[in-house]
Amino acid sequence: MAAKIRKGDKVVVLTGRDKGRTGEVFEVRPDAGTALVRGINMVKRHQKQTQAQEGGIISKEAPIQLSNIAYVGKDGKPTRIGFKILADGKKVRIAKSSGAEIDG
Repeated sequence: MAAKIRKGDKVVVLTGRDKGRTGEVFEVRPDAGTALVRGINMVKRHQKQTQAQEGGIISKEAPIQLSNIAYVGKDGKPTRIGFKILADGKKVRIAKSSGAEIDG
């Protein structure tokens, strides 16, 4: 199945403790059906000190299910994503609510 949410997309959280917050996707894990969104679903982890990294308690993003996030359209509202084949044979993503093409 084609990826409806991709790296760099602005998304809104639909459920959970971060419901209503928006952020940018910086990693998608299609095999697990999850994504990492900057500043969303933050967890605390105890990090052991290494030569490259300092130890202590650090905050980092945990994966969130793709079904719990929605793409934010140009109007600032969440929308579903569909696909359309253009006349030249190119497949593009479109916002279902407005029908507008999604660049990228």
